[in-house]
Amino acid sequence: MQAGWRIGSLFGIPLFVDSSWFVIVLLFTVANRQDYSQWGPTLSWIAGLAIALLLFASVLLHELGHSLVAQSQGIRVNSITLFLFGGVASIDEESKTPGQAFQVAIAGPMVSFSLFFILNLVVQFLPTSSLIYSLIQELARINLVLGIFNLIPGLPLDGGQVLKAIIWKLTGDRFTGVRWAAKTGQFLGILAISLGLSAVLFAKSYGGLWIALIGWFVLQNAGSYNRLTDLQEALVKIKAVDTMTREFRVVDADLTLRQFADEYLIGADVVPVYFAASDGRYRGLVSVEALRIIERSQWDIQKLHQIIQPLNELITVSEKASLVEVINAMEEKELRRITVLSPAGAVAGMIDRGDVVRSVANYLKVPISEASIRSIKEEGIYPPGLPLVTLAKTMTSSYSNHPES
Repeated sequence: MQAGWRIGSLFGIPLFVDSSWFVIVLLFTVANRQDYSQWGPTLSWIAGLAIALLLFASVLLHELGHSLVAQSQGIRVNSITLFLFGGVASIDEESKTPGQAFQVAIAGPMVSFSLFFILNLVVQFLPTSSLIYSLIQELARINLVLGIFNLIPGLPLDGGQVLKAIIWKLTGDRFTGVRWAAKTGQFLGILAISLGLSAVLFAKSYGGLWIALIGWFVLQNAGSYNRLTDLQEALVKIKAVDTMTREFRVVDADLTLRQFADEYLIGADVVPVYFAASDGRYRGLVSVEALRIIERSQWDIQKLHQIIQPLNELITVSEKASLVEVINAMEEKELRRITVLSPAGAVAGMIDRGDVVRSVANYLKVPISEASIRSIKEEGIYPPGLPLVTLAKTMTSSYSNHPES
């Protein structure tokens, strides 16, 4: 669910404000009103509020720049949210090439620089002693700072996205680009925290607290990018053959339903997955649910052939399929497990959500108990806080093989 309050939409993109936005607007209003005290108390408060709102209008246009370029690439933009540190556009997936990623990243700063030049042009036609002149001149300066600040080359800033695109282009690897940009962001975050706290402790400049707070925000988000990239890399590089298990049994397709039930189902605490085979070939998946609705009087007559789902009707993946494909296939069809086929078309294994989590945890060297894996298998849901479904959905087209430009 989207946090905050919806205030409208632009170009089909919903606009939201977070509760923290009201706090920063109030602080900016109080801080800026002193710069306009020569116009009297009422106008100074109005001017302070106006410049605070115009700041966030500039941030909104900045984010809209990213969003419209993303939309032009066929990428869905879910929302734009204004919050404590500015604004963020929620974009459904990443660009498919480094060139396109660069275009999305640079669009925001280019909007800010364009506003700076346009506003500077406007003030040339205004009397220098007027309040409107002061407001527009200040707004021009804000947009210049906004553009320059966002070009600092570290994630989550736009400059970090630009750096990611450049390194991706040079190395041919998206993950390398993200990691370099995230490490730069972490370094810059630590530097900002250090400088901010030093300003407070040694220079008694409490504005340093704001610098330290921004540094903390950058540091936390850069770390999140690193962790998210590790997870994305795992979903791309782990294949179905590395994840599947042999948690199924093969039975004779010529067995009667009675023989099958007596031999495999009666007394079984857990009914595994059964595939039927005859003449050396897999025939399909045995539907135990179908068996339950057939009259018992027919069990001695009918054979497993009657309750088999043929392999060509099953949702399957190949051994070489990535976890992105596996997860998406399972979610799209709401499957508890999926069948993996060998290159020869035989059943090679099965994958359920517990297998996916175990494989990802092993790849990332994160310890997880077999009890936890069993619980995931039984419940058929991924652990809270592990956004595998969301990531796989957004990576469907972005991480396929595309020519880079």
